[in-house]
Amino acid sequence: MPTRSRVQQVAVNLPTQLHAPEVSWTREVDVVVLGSGAAGLAAALAARPVRDVLIVTKDTLDAGSTAWAQGGLAAVLDPADTFGEHVRDTLDAGAGLCDEAAVTSLVRDAPTAIQYLELLGAAFDPGSDGLRALTREGGHSRSRIVHAGGDQSGAEVQRTLDMNAINAGVEVMDHAFALDLVFGKSNGGRRQIAGVRIAKLDEHGNVESVGVVKALAVVIATGGYGQVFASTSNPPAVTGDGHALALRAGLTLRDLEFVQFHPTVLWHPADSSQQQMLISEAVRGEGAVLFDAAGERVMVGVHAQEDLAPRDVVASAISARMAKAPAGVDDHVYLDATKIDNFAERFPFITKACRAAGIDPLTQRIPVAPAAHYTCGGIDSNLDGLTEVDGLFAVGEVAYTGVHGANRLASNSLTESLVVGTRVGRNLAWKLPERVEPDDAQPTNGSGLLDDSLRSDVRVAMSKHVGVLRKPESLQLTIDALSVVAQKVGADIAPTRRNFEATNILTVATAVAASALARTESRGCHRRTDFTEQRADWVCHLEVALTPDSVTIRGIPAEA
Repeated sequence: MPTRSRVQQVAVNLPTQLHAPEVSWTREVDVVVLGSGAAGLAAALAARPVRDVLIVTKDTLDAGSTAWAQGGLAAVLDPADTFGEHVRDTLDAGAGLCDEAAVTSLVRDAPTAIQYLELLGAAFDPGSDGLRALTREGGHSRSRIVHAGGDQSGAEVQRTLDMNAINAGVEVMDHAFALDLVFGKSNGGRRQIAGVRIAKLDEHGNVESVGVVKALAVVIATGGYGQVFASTSNPPAVTGDGHALALRAGLTLRDLEFVQFHPTVLWHPADSSQQQMLISEAVRGEGAVLFDAAGERVMVGVHAQEDLAPRDVVASAISARMAKAPAGVDDHVYLDATKIDNFAERFPFITKACRAAGIDPLTQRIPVAPAAHYTCGGIDSNLDGLTEVDGLFAVGEVAYTGVHGANRLASNSLTESLVVGTRVGRNLAWKLPERVEPDDAQPTNGSGLLDDSLRSDVRVAMSKHVGVLRKPESLQLTIDALSVVAQKVGADIAPTRRNFEATNILTVATAVAASALARTESRGCHRRTDFTEQRADWVCHLEVALTPDSVTIRGIPAEA
């Protein structure tokens, strides 16, 4: 690790509080969970037997990324597999930036997490021997992915946790937007969580009222920020709300430059408004092969595992091949799954999506292209969800735990969400922080918003210039463009869900672009065209923080 580092700042004025009407109500609970995916539900369920738990979600309980996850959950369940191999595969994918102790801890708890889900009622697909069917995905040296409904694993996890959380008495406040964290002081004078400011929304996303939910613990489980990019496999609700919330609160975020682009998302023409459907890693695990428009294999000679190489390798290879425009096609390649037996039964959801787009995957190659898929960095935390603020926890995709490093290994994410979410909830069931009162000096109606009409400007710039292959001049142009957009933030913008989201997207986009410009090397899913190799002095993590007039990046090697 570098012994000396320097700081880089991007001058930009971003809101430090979201503008909304004055607070008109309060309530008190033990634990507030922001987000309703696997991580948040697991935490809520584990805490609920002895704690009063409230889940806050801006949409409905199942609107996040979990229900869309197709691949499954990674765990060592085959007697021929070993913890050591799963750890090694994860470390290899993470390109030198994983925390090996965290990876080892997760891998050892993963089989228990699968068994726990089954006890809660999850039904995973059986193999020919009657045990769980196991498949292999990119970067894995063994078949260790359990799945449900073929390609509907996330939906089964979501269903199971939804049902159990509701039956356990977890309360859900839906159509409610978490605006900003509320802090107080502990007896020792330390900053401590006191609750969260919430905007209740009507069916059109307009604010009905704003209140403060006081809590002894707040768990941020809001997922990733795929919607910061115009091209993404993430559903519409995934707008980086937790990352932006944490930045406004002055928390440290790590490794935001590491955005995993899933290599195979169903391609649609640029003028299409259809959902960008993920074509699961498991399809290549079952034998599908990538071709360019000229009919040449994409992955031959690129990596020893060819089409089963880690996602960052495959996404980069596809992007490089598209840049050459074989047969005049520069915006997609093709995935040939026609030789997979029983494809429609193994991948019913994918089959349906392809046929809706006019493609029969049983007889035709599927047009695919990389799209933003998963956030490897996030709020600085650990496998117990602990952050730098007492009473504040982060779990799931919003959190940096050290597990994923510079590139997540396929299907480790749902596993991590279950393991860490359950640990956080269990620990809160055992012991809660002391209650503190909100600091009266905190503003209660915020400093500004970005109008939603500018959302597309941000997203298009991010996909065009901060995608799979990143050029320094394009990164700087993006940062400059985002700074111009930020000048249009104002307190006169109407407080609505769409405007809250647009403001969060701008905040996160600026932090991601600044981090990507600062890291002058290629590592994992961060690929620079001017520094195409890993550099020894960059075996380090970039820390990102927001001040009233800048985004600050710390940890840059002094020699870089």
